[in-house]
Amino acid sequence: MTQTQPEDLTEVDAEYRRLLESHRDHELRLQALAGKSRLSEDEELEEKRLKKEKLLLKDRMEAIARSHRGGVAH
Repeated sequence: MTQTQPEDLTEVDAEYRRLLESHRDHELRLQALAGKSRLSEDEELEEKRLKKEKLLLKDRMEAIARSHRGGVAH
């Protein structure tokens, strides 16, 4: 059995593709926040929320990748 690569999963798994897009969007917003010299209180809260959500997205993406590697549908 061949291993499924993340880029292959975007072609065969709609949920994985959606999660990856969200993960990238979060990363772009976090980069924008990091480029600021000072964050407002709301921006600090947004940054914390985005980091947590990004980790959850990554965990779910990894679970999907594991299920594909194991040949198990999720």
